[in-house]
Amino acid sequence: MRAVVQRVSRARVSVAGRVAGEIGPGLAVLLGVHVGDEERDARWMAEKVANLRIFRDDEGLMNRSVLETGGAVLLVSQFTLYGDARKGRRPSFIEAAKEPLASALYGKAGTMLEALGLRVAYGEFGAMMDVELVNEGPVTIILDSR
Repeated sequence: MRAVVQRVSRARVSVAGRVAGEIGPGLAVLLGVHVGDEERDARWMAEKVANLRIFRDDEGLMNRSVLETGGAVLLVSQFTLYGDARKGRRPSFIEAAKEPLASALYGKAGTMLEALGLRVAYGEFGAMMDVELVNEGPVTIILDSR
């Protein structure tokens, strides 16, 4: 699994003009599933996201996790994270998992984040989405379970 994690003051995802998921302070997580991913990748990703220390403590250091701050997570599926554009001009997406694996592991990652105590809002798997966010910092981290 691959994720782009952004510390946000707010984030929202809309599908066809309707809000599918929305959070205040927390993390916006764009999540891609690889063809070889398994449940252990979803578990690793959920634990890493929940415990990633990228929020400021009382001294201004990035020393607190989203769990510690009481923030939420906006989880958005994004197969294009596995786009390979090294050759030619059109990215290849053969490394991105397809249904039903991708949907199942995306859902599993969200369920595991919830089990860790986080409020999770979701994008709509497979839909054309508009994602809006205010990146705080800016802080952006790329995670990969491989």
